[in-house]
Amino acid sequence: MSETLAAFGTLLRRLFARRGAALSLIFLGLVALTAIFAGLLPLDPLAQSVADSLKPPSAENWFGTDELGRDILARVVYGARTSLVTAFGAVFIAALIGVPIGLVAGFYGDWRDSILMRCIDVLLALPNILFAMALIAVLGRSQGAALIAVGIAGIPGFARIARAQVMALRQLDFVMAVRGFGGRPSYIMFRTILPNALSPLVVQAIVLASIAILLEAALAFLGVGVPPPTPSWGEMLRTGKSYLYEAPSYAVLPGLVLTLTILSFDTIGRALTALLDHDETDASGATVGGRR
Repeated sequence: MSETLAAFGTLLRRLFARRGAALSLIFLGLVALTAIFAGLLPLDPLAQSVADSLKPPSAENWFGTDELGRDILARVVYGARTSLVTAFGAVFIAALIGVPIGLVAGFYGDWRDSILMRCIDVLLALPNILFAMALIAVLGRSQGAALIAVGIAGIPGFARIARAQVMALRQLDFVMAVRGFGGRPSYIMFRTILPNALSPLVVQAIVLASIAILLEAALAFLGVGVPPPTPSWGEMLRTGKSYLYEAPSYAVLPGLVLTLTILSFDTIGRALTALLDHDETDASGATVGGRR
């Protein structure tokens, strides 16, 4: 446990050494904290006052108000809850299903690999937005349905990455040693190979989180996402575009927060990829040097 925490702390320090990744981590930390502790803030996303509708940003309403007089900042803060819950829930579902599929397919490499990968190919062939809309049509319009739809759409990414990692690691000496000592396939897959394949899976989780937030916003923008009056960034964009000339802040400011959130996840994912590639290059160089 202490070694894991130490490795995590080292990774955070290396990320903070990169300006873009540091700014992204700080921004996402602020978004997450405001979403978690929104109930402690003097913000009410549902309070209406028609007399105060479509007001521009002011000292009282920093982001202005919408067509019902609701505070846009309050709805942006509570909308962060919707987006982050959808993102992390989707990542959990996709990893929970996709990683075991990839492990089994890559480890055995026989008819199980063919069947599982054909199923994954079917999911890959379906456009994410259309698949999510079809699933929501079956399950009904709710945050849970949106979360499940986005999560299932993310399964192929985890499955293919896990499969590729297993195929690269299964013939290495430490895996063959566990085989030689009579390790069961489940033990080898989940206790030996998986811990050594976590790095690209973590990067995939971060990338999928950004995709999930964008997809949830897109579903809400199309009118099939989280039903109102639940705050949603996509829903605010959909409604705000009708008042773009009267109250540009209505759509622009939630859209800006959405864009910065997605860019922050993407920046962190790219920084992690660069760090991991650098570590692998150094490890390869050290191995070659040792052989010489």
